[in-house]
Amino acid sequence: VALWVTEHLHTTPEKFFIEACDEGADAVLAIDRVSNEMTLTGKKDVPPSAVTKPICGIMGTIRLVAGMYLIVITRKRNVGSLLGHAVWKAVDFDVVSYKKTVLHLSEIQSQENKTFLSMINNVLTTDGFYFCTDFDLTHTLQRLANTSPDFQEMSLFERADQRFVWNGNLLRELAGQPELHKFAIPVVHGFIVMKPCRINGKIFEWILISRRSCFRAGVRYYVRGIDSEGHAANFVETEQIVLYEGAKASFVQTRGSMPFYWSQRPNLKYKPKPIISKTMSHLDGFQRHFDSQLLIYGKQTILNLVNQKGSEKPLEQAFAKMVTGMNNGMLNYIAFDFHKECSHMRWDRLQILVDTVAETQDEYNYFMVNSEGKTVAQQRGVFRSNCMDCLDRTNVIQSLLARRSLQSQLQRMGVLNVGQRIEEQAEFEKIYKNAWADNANACAVQYAGTGALKTDFTRTGKRTRWGLLMDGWNSMIRYYKNNFSDGVRQDSIDLFLGNFAVDESDGPTPLRVQKDWKFLTLPIIMLVAFSMCIVCLLMAGDTWTETLAYVMFWGAASAITATIILFNGQDFVDAPKLVHKEKMD
Repeated sequence: VALWVTEHLHTTPEKFFIEACDEGADAVLAIDRVSNEMTLTGKKDVPPSAVTKPICGIMGTIRLVAGMYLIVITRKRNVGSLLGHAVWKAVDFDVVSYKKTVLHLSEIQSQENKTFLSMINNVLTTDGFYFCTDFDLTHTLQRLANTSPDFQEMSLFERADQRFVWNGNLLRELAGQPELHKFAIPVVHGFIVMKPCRINGKIFEWILISRRSCFRAGVRYYVRGIDSEGHAANFVETEQIVLYEGAKASFVQTRGSMPFYWSQRPNLKYKPKPIISKTMSHLDGFQRHFDSQLLIYGKQTILNLVNQKGSEKPLEQAFAKMVTGMNNGMLNYIAFDFHKECSHMRWDRLQILVDTVAETQDEYNYFMVNSEGKTVAQQRGVFRSNCMDCLDRTNVIQSLLARRSLQSQLQRMGVLNVGQRIEEQAEFEKIYKNAWADNANACAVQYAGTGALKTDFTRTGKRTRWGLLMDGWNSMIRYYKNNFSDGVRQDSIDLFLGNFAVDESDGPTPLRVQKDWKFLTLPIIMLVAFSMCIVCLLMAGDTWTETLAYVMFWGAASAITATIILFNGQDFVDAPKLVHKEKMD
C-alpha cells in the first residue's frame, strides 16, 4: 500500500492542512493547532486564506516546553531507483510550532524550549535520513520475498521493521488512527548508495543499504553494550543488492556492540578504560540479544575484531565465555586480533580471516531470484562483526566479505565470465571501494561524530601515510567531541527517539543542572599557572635561581591542577543530562 505523496502544507491560525497530491486523491490531513486533534478532510475544506508552502512529507510531531511541534521534510534528493521505486534522501526539515507565540512561557521556559528545539535540529542535521513512499526500505529483499498477502495489504508504517524506523516516536499521534497511516512515512537512518555499473559491457545496478537501529541508539562512549531488552548499541544491518536483467541478489551482514553490560564513560583520557558491569546478569541480556538475532537472521558467526591484549582483552574473554555458556549450535565465535594481525601495514593478512570463514560463508549463501522470478538461493545465516565501536575495523571486514559474495552472484548472473575476478575490474572496483568507504564515514559520523578511520585502505586497498595522518586528525576531533560535546548529542537523540519526554508541567527540566564552582575555577587556575610559567621563562629574573624558583612554582601549580582535573575527569566532560545514569550504564 503506497503512501500519499504530501506536497503542500497550508497554514491558518487555527489549523495545519497537509494535502496529498496523488492523482485523484482528495485527502487532506487537518491538525487542530489548539486541541492537537488530527482528522481527515477534503481539499474543499482548506480555506483560501491559508498560507501554502511545498513540503516532501511529514516526519512527525513532538511535544516540547512550548507545546506541540510539527516536523516536515522540506527538501529531498533522489538517491536512485530500487526495483522501480524512487528512493529519497531527506535533506531539509522544518519544525513548526502549533502555538502562534511563546508569550505563555516564562523567560527560563523559553530558554529551555530553544535548547530543546536546537537539540531536535541537531539530530535532523545529522546526515543520513532516507525514505521511499511506495516501497519498504526497512526490510531486506529476502524478508520482503517471504511475506504473506496480509503483509502486502498493510500500510508502509504498520509493516515496517520497527528497529529501523527513526521517526517511530514522532509518528505516534498518526499511528493511533489507521485512516491517517497513508501520511506516515517511515524514515530510516544510515546510508544508501545506488550505482549503475558496467562489467564486460553488461550494465547492472549495485546497491548498498545500511540501516541503523533506533533501539539503544546514541553516541560512541555513552552508549555501549546492551540494554535489558537485549538491544545492542550501534546495531546496523547492511545489505548489498545486485539487480541485473530482472534477476536480483542480496547479501546481508550485521554489526553491533559486544552484547553484554559494559561501559566506557569519557573521563578526559584519550582512551577511557572499558568497565564490565559486576551487578547485571549478563547472560540474560546476551541470550535475549541472540535469540532475536537467530530468529531474524538464522545462524550467526560472530567476528570479534578487538585487541586480545590491553584494556580490550577482558571484553574479548567475556564475549567468548558467554558464547560458550549459551551452548547454541547456531552460534559460532571467531576472535581475530585485527590490529595485531595487520600491524606494520600488513593489510594483506586480512585475507587470513576471509579464508577462515569461506566455507561458512558458502554455507550461509545469499538471497537470489533469477530473471524468471524464481528464488534460487536463500541466505541462511549472517556474519555479525564488531570491534570496539563497530565502525572502522568492522567496515573493512564487511567490505571484504561482501565482495566475496558479489563475486559468486555476478558469476551466476552471467555478468562475470568464468575465471574473472572482481578485483581485476578496475572501473567497478573503484566504485565498490569508494561506496564502502562512504558507508564507513556515514556510520562513523552518526555514532562517533567524525569520519571513519582506515578508509584509505577501503578506498585504495592500501594503507597510506596520508591515511595515517588523516586518521590522527579524525582521532583528535573524536577526542574533543567525545569529551566536550557528546552529552548534548546523546540528549538530542534521546529526545528525538522518545527515550526522554518533555513534561508540560512548570517544573524545571534536567537541563537546568548547574555546574559546580570547581568546573570553572580549576581550568582557569591551570591556564593562569601555565601562562605564568611561560612568562617567567621568557622574562628572566635578576638571577637564574630566582627564575628557576618562579618557573618551578608556577609549573608545579599547573601540574597539580592538571592532575586534579584528570583525577576528576568524569566530572569535567559533557555528560548527558536527560537520561538517568542507571539507564545509561
